[in-house]
Amino acid sequence: MAHIFFDHISTTPLDPRVLAAMMPYFTERYGNPSSHIHDQGQAAVKAVDAARADVAALVRAKPQEIVFTSGATEANNLAIKGAAEGSGKKGKHLVVSEVEHFSVLNALRPLRNRGYEVTTVRADSDGKVDPSDVRRAIRPDTVLVSVMHANAEIGTVEPIEEIGRIAREREVLFHTDATASAGHIPLDVRAAGADLVTLSAHHFYGPKGTGALVVREGVSLESQIDGGFQEMGFRAGTENVPGIAGMGQAARIASEEMGQWAAHLGRLGNRLRDGIASSIGHLHFTGHPTDRLPGHVSFWVEFAEGESLLLFLNVRGVMAASGSACSSNLKGRDEEDLVASHVLRAIGVPSDICTGSITFSMGKGNTEQEVDHVLSVLPDIVRRLWEMSPTYLDYQKKIPQGG
Repeated sequence: MAHIFFDHISTTPLDPRVLAAMMPYFTERYGNPSSHIHDQGQAAVKAVDAARADVAALVRAKPQEIVFTSGATEANNLAIKGAAEGSGKKGKHLVVSEVEHFSVLNALRPLRNRGYEVTTVRADSDGKVDPSDVRRAIRPDTVLVSVMHANAEIGTVEPIEEIGRIAREREVLFHTDATASAGHIPLDVRAAGADLVTLSAHHFYGPKGTGALVVREGVSLESQIDGGFQEMGFRAGTENVPGIAGMGQAARIASEEMGQWAAHLGRLGNRLRDGIASSIGHLHFTGHPTDRLPGHVSFWVEFAEGESLLLFLNVRGVMAASGSACSSNLKGRDEEDLVASHVLRAIGVPSDICTGSITFSMGKGNTEQEVDHVLSVLPDIVRRLWEMSPTYLDYQKKIPQGG
């Protein structure tokens, strides 16, 4: 049976060259960067500094602007909470888009509890945020705007350069979550006017458990972890040297090979999208048709529930993702409801018809043969789910027969 991984938006496999770069720091060079007096400590410092330079080069930042974290969730929390708390007396108002990741949206809860106000900017049916809406949402007491670079679920790339320009004009900090995009499409933090940028190593063939926040020079952030003064005082705790070395190597490889990956993924994405469009009815693609991540195809099918599609695909050797999630009921966490994602609801997917979309996200190692396998099994899976759907059967009964 085929084993096809089309869920690279959730994680990418570790590049063997990245693993090779990490290995010495588990065994031979095991020093703590804070112990920089002796040779082992100095070797660790050099590894972290080299990785800082490589990650900075990937997004056109300065090495001293890279703060290593445990991943994108921590980086987003540091950006949102740290910027709000570090803003001094300017104000207590933030602007975010409605399609942000939960690590941004949920980081706002404790701030709201402490008197901060949040304006949520709508996205259109393609998942795009209108920069003019951001402009209107900014107030004299706004301290931060946060709009992601690209949406993992529907693939849409946001107009962050326009949004960043507006934030600069209004002298407001701008944060963009580039978890889904960094290492896959070009990102210049200066051109984007971004003061804070979230990065995640395992999304561009690096190790899990390692991320970074780009903090533009001069930006004031309140640390969210009490302890020592590592990472320029922004993030306490002994650095994960193997993970950081791996992130640096992954960033270096992405800087050199990203263009090749994008071209390859673009071809695979077009092949998959065209094949799905020609073989499946009641189909609705999600996300912007052109301003989207390469190799990312997302859609929903009427009368076919996303989780069921995933299960049947997995039986046929295809691993993908769904936009639906089993979310704990807020009133009773022992109960679970299958609900449409906040992103799908934001772009107008009717939750009473579809409780989940399918996202196929391909990686540099995927092939045309794998795309063709997906296209060979998907139509039959959809038809089988239609046959099991009372809603679809009711729909069929309403269709005039014989003309």
